[in-house]
Amino acid sequence: MRSGAGTQHPAEWKLGLGYPLKVVGSRGSWLKVMDFENDTGWVHQPLTSRVPYHVVKVKIANMRSAPSTGSKIVAKLAYGDVLKTLQHSGSWVKLQREGGLRGWVARRLLWGW
Repeated sequence: MRSGAGTQHPAEWKLGLGYPLKVVGSRGSWLKVMDFENDTGWVHQPLTSRVPYHVVKVKIANMRSAPSTGSKIVAKLAYGDVLKTLQHSGSWVKLQREGGLRGWVARRLLWGW
């Protein structure tokens, strides 16, 4: 992510694959984006994807086997973990970790699409 719309602007930080961003503006082929911590910057649009991802926005989140607080916990997720979005069901999101583990997380614990 760069400080301005163009390669002449310094890179502020490097984003990992699937890191969810909200587009808040554009200039040519550059997108002004915001992350879940409200940091803003610019990315070149051809480097982005429409594949949806979520990021954990709380200290610890339980990933469960089904969309219910009564279902088995299959993993503990940490603040900033990025997971691919597979499905939405009410107030739950089915996600996939890198490596393949899948499970459900309450939407209120996440940021993204």
